[in-house]
Amino acid sequence: MGLMALTATGVCSMLGASINVVPFMIQRNVPGIGPYVLSAFAFAAIPAIFAALAYAILSSAMPRAGGSYIYVSRGLNPYLGFVASFSQWFGLSIVIGVIAYICIPFLRDLSSALGWEDLSTTLEIPLIRVSLALFLIWFFVWINIRGAKSYESILLPMMFLMFALGAIVIVAGFTFNSQDFMTALKAKENRIFQPTSVAFDWRIFLSASALLFSSFIGFDSISQAGSEAKNPTKSLPKAILLAVFSVGVFYFLFTAAVYHTIPWSFVAAEAAQKDISAPGLLSYVLPTEWGVAILMGASIALINDLPAMLLSVSRLMFAWAEDGIFPSFIARIHPQKQTPYIALVVAGLMASLGVLGAHFAGDFFLGIDIMVTSMMVNFLLICIALITLPKINPLLAGQISVLKNRRLQLWIGWLGTLFLIGFLIIHTYKDLTAQVTHWFFHSTFIWLIVMTLASCLFFIKWSKFRQNGPEGHERFKVLPEE
Repeated sequence: MGLMALTATGVCSMLGASINVVPFMIQRNVPGIGPYVLSAFAFAAIPAIFAALAYAILSSAMPRAGGSYIYVSRGLNPYLGFVASFSQWFGLSIVIGVIAYICIPFLRDLSSALGWEDLSTTLEIPLIRVSLALFLIWFFVWINIRGAKSYESILLPMMFLMFALGAIVIVAGFTFNSQDFMTALKAKENRIFQPTSVAFDWRIFLSASALLFSSFIGFDSISQAGSEAKNPTKSLPKAILLAVFSVGVFYFLFTAAVYHTIPWSFVAAEAAQKDISAPGLLSYVLPTEWGVAILMGASIALINDLPAMLLSVSRLMFAWAEDGIFPSFIARIHPQKQTPYIALVVAGLMASLGVLGAHFAGDFFLGIDIMVTSMMVNFLLICIALITLPKINPLLAGQISVLKNRRLQLWIGWLGTLFLIGFLIIHTYKDLTAQVTHWFFHSTFIWLIVMTLASCLFFIKWSKFRQNGPEGHERFKVLPEE
C-alpha cells in the first residue's frame, strides 16, 4: 500500500462514531460538560499527539505487521508487548462490533429521510438490526481477504466522499446560528427552548477529555500494515502524522459547527432522552436534500471504520502467531490473495461478539469505554518503549530515521507517559464510580478479566520458550521476516 492508502487506513479508523455521535452523546455520558466539549477535545489531543509521534518514530525502525506488539516487545518487554497489543486487539474487536451495530440506526434514519418508511420500520426490528450488522462485518472480512487492491478500491472513494459530505455539516453549521435553530424548532415542532448555562467543573472536564480521547484512536492501525507498505520506513511515519493532523482539524471544525447552531443545552436535553447524532441535530435547519446528504455522510463514515479496523486487529494476531504466542495456523497466508485469511476470519468472529454485546448491553458507550481503557494502556506502553528502546535494543534504536534527536525523543516519551497515566487514572475513576445495574457494566472489570486471561496465555507459551533455551527468546530481539 502507498502513502494514500495508509493514511486512509488511519483516517477511516478514526472517523465514524467519534465524529457523528460521541461529541453529542457525551452530554449524557458526562453530564455537566455543557459548552466545554471543544475545550475538552483540544485537551484530549495532547496525549494523542505524543502517542502519535512515538508511533511515528518507532515505525521508522520497526516496519512490520503487528505495529504496537512489535514496538513494545522489541523495545521494552515481550510480555508487555503482548499486553499492549492484546489490550488493543480486544478493545478494537469489541468496537468493530459496536460500530457495525450503530450503523443500522443511521441507515434507518437515512431511509426515513428518503421517504422509505417501510424499510425504516423494518430496520428497527432487533433481529434485522443484528443480522445486518453481522453482514457488514463479514462483507468487509471478505474484502480484506481479497487483498490490497480490493481494500483500496473500497476505502479511498468512501474516504473522499465522507470528507465531502462532512464538509456540508461544517459549512451549514457556521452558516446558521442558534436563533435560526430556535425559529426552526418552533416551526417544525411548536417547541420553545430556553438555553441554560452551567459552571465549569474540572472533574467533569477531565472525565470528558478522557472519553474524547477515543476520537484519536485509530491512527495506530496504520502501523499494523508495516509489512504491506511501500517504502515503510518513510511512508508509515508520514501516514500516521497526516492522519492525526487531518482528522484532528476536521473533527474540531465539525463539532464546532454543530454546536455553533445547536445550543449545547438542547443537545444535553435530547441526549438524556434518546440517542442523537450530528445529522439528526442539524436536520432542524437544513433543507431535506441536505439532511439526506449529511445522513449519508454519517453512514459512510461509520461503515468506513470497519475495513480499516479489521485490517488492524487481524495483523496483530498474525504477528503473535509468527512469534509463536498464538497457534501458527493463524499466520497462514492465502495462496492467491497473499492475505492472512485465518486471522481475518478470527477477527470477524470477535467483532461479531461485539455486535451481540452491544445489542444485549443496550448502551454502546460500554464498548467505547473498554476501547479507551485498552488504547490508553497501549499508547502508554508505546511511549515507555520509546524511552527504553536504546537500552533494551540498541541495534533497532539505531534504525530510527524520524526525529532522531535523542533529547527530543525523551521529551516525547516522558510527556506522553505522564499525560497518559493521568488520563488513565481519570478514566478508570470515572468508570469505577459510575452507577450501573451490574458489575460487568464497568469496563475496567471486563478489561482486567480479559488481561488476566491474556497473561495466563502468554506465560504458558513463555514457559515453552524457556524450555527451548536462549534461542527461544532470541525471536524477541529481532524483527520478524518480511
